[in-house]
Amino acid sequence: MAGLYYEAFEVGHVFHHDTTRTVTETDNLLMTTLSMNPQPLHLDAEFAAQTEFGRPLVNSLFTLALVVGLSVQETTLRTTIANLGMRDIRFPKPVFAGDTIRVETTVLGKRESTSRPNAGIVDFEHRGINQRGEVVCICQRAAFMLKKP
Repeated sequence: MAGLYYEAFEVGHVFHHDTTRTVTETDNLLMTTLSMNPQPLHLDAEFAAQTEFGRPLVNSLFTLALVVGLSVQETTLRTTIANLGMRDIRFPKPVFAGDTIRVETTVLGKRESTSRPNAGIVDFEHRGINQRGEVVCICQRAAFMLKKP
């Protein structure tokens, strides 16, 4: 399924994305090492065992990327020009290896581009939710979207 063009987005619409994903230790290890993040809370099980969490936390940048990525299929696949920015990014609950994440996206607003007649800007709020129904990530994102040809 391709993403939606600018005109198809309705303010207030909530997408309940079908694709879910279980986070693995490998996901966390790869994201943490590829981004050169030496935080032992993500990499060192012995260190993490001594924290309030008792085990390694998944790197929050992986969580953010996963949450936005899980929204693409039903929203912006092949119809986005670019991400313009993300704001108000929050991680209210931790993510651990073995958690399964699902995503809901709300269309917060939209406006036509003043510089490009073939495009508009759509503001989304993405919410990542784990298998216990806890919100683990919230992100507002502005996407530069194509209009229908």
